Amino acid sequence: MTYDFDTEINREGTNSVKWEFIAKDGELHYGDHAAAKYGADRILPMWVADMDFRCPPAVIEALEQRVQHGIFGYSKPTDSYYETLLRWIKRRYGWDVEREWVSLAPGVVPALNMLVQSLMEPGDKALIQRPVYYPFTNSVLNNGGELVTNSLVHENGRYTMDFDDLAAKAADPTVKMAILCSPHNPVSRVWTKDELTRFGEICLENDVIVISDEIHCDLIVAGQTFTSFAAISDEFAQNSIICTAPSKTFNLAGLKTSNIIIRNEEWRAKFRRQIERNGLHMPNAFGIVAMEAAYNHGEAWLEEAMAYIQANFAYLVEFMAEHLPQVKVIPLEGTYLAWCDFSYLGLSSAARKALMMEEAKVYLDEGEMFGPEGEGFERFNLACPRSILVEALERIKMAVG
Repeated sequence: MTYDFDTEINREGTNSVKWEFIAKDGELHYGDHAAAKYGADRILPMWVADMDFRCPPAVIEALEQRVQHGIFGYSKPTDSYYETLLRWIKRRYGWDVEREWVSLAPGVVPALNMLVQSLMEPGDKALIQRPVYYPFTNSVLNNGGELVTNSLVHENGRYTMDFDDLAAKAADPTVKMAILCSPHNPVSRVWTKDELTRFGEICLENDVIVISDEIHCDLIVAGQTFTSFAAISDEFAQNSIICTAPSKTFNLAGLKTSNIIIRNEEWRAKFRRQIERNGLHMPNAFGIVAMEAAYNHGEAWLEEAMAYIQANFAYLVEFMAEHLPQVKVIPLEGTYLAWCDFSYLGLSSAARKALMMEEAKVYLDEGEMFGPEGEGFERFNLACPRSILVEALERIKMAVG
């Protein structure tokens, strides 16, 4: 490999949420629990979805040049920013996006909240497909909406959509929005074009707006094909809002830059007014620089990173099969997040968390965070050096044993 993904990088002193904080009672608490000095007693964090890999060299170089300038005033993207973004989407996903459709936001999660604020009225309902990324739930409930769940179906180790249930629930005239996770976090499905088409048809028939969170769209396993929802048809493009960002792809989450693509003029105007109401009209100066460098020069790095992550997943599968065969590992199609069924332990979420954190000293995301449909599961972040994964799995084997 050209790039080094094996070397563990010490993240102490970087204000890292993943390594330097622990979530307790809904708040993050700072500590040195993951400090290297504790050796076998340190907690290995595999929860927050950011990578333990250095960004592509071209991104680091571009940011270094920007820092050397020494002035960090208000910034706006220029033509080159939009041209870079549109080329990336066209080349990788075959979708012709026009510049005026793009609005910047400080992350997909803030955008989801503002979309609920701008496109729903209090008491309107939004549909989600649990188990799913938990900020979907928060973005609806925290902004006066009501939640409707079209739970995914888990059969024979694979997740699918329940279209009959979706059609029944979308027929409720108070359901105004459906938030699609594509690729899906945490179950790692890369939805097929046929699945997305059926989903989109049901939403169109019932005047339900589709918000498609496609933040993991670049993180696709070999043999799988990602289809952007809006690229399927003009009708879908008019009835959807696509949320994208370079943050997961190139480990840039802290630079708070995302691109929200809205073809529908009315919805775009409402969303932009909401951005103004929240005073979020100025993007991060470094995020602009990093995105251009990543999309223009980071593709080779991305290919090697995904190959490394796939090898990590293969190691996880082999390890579980040999040492913890009762744990069922869901196939990885996209993202760098492995979804593993530990329900055979018969433990509550709290007891399982205690086992992992206090006995194994491995910090994971419990499946129940993603809804009751995730009961008994654990989510592993595989975007880490192999040595961390090996150590974490050995610890879990010992704790469970």
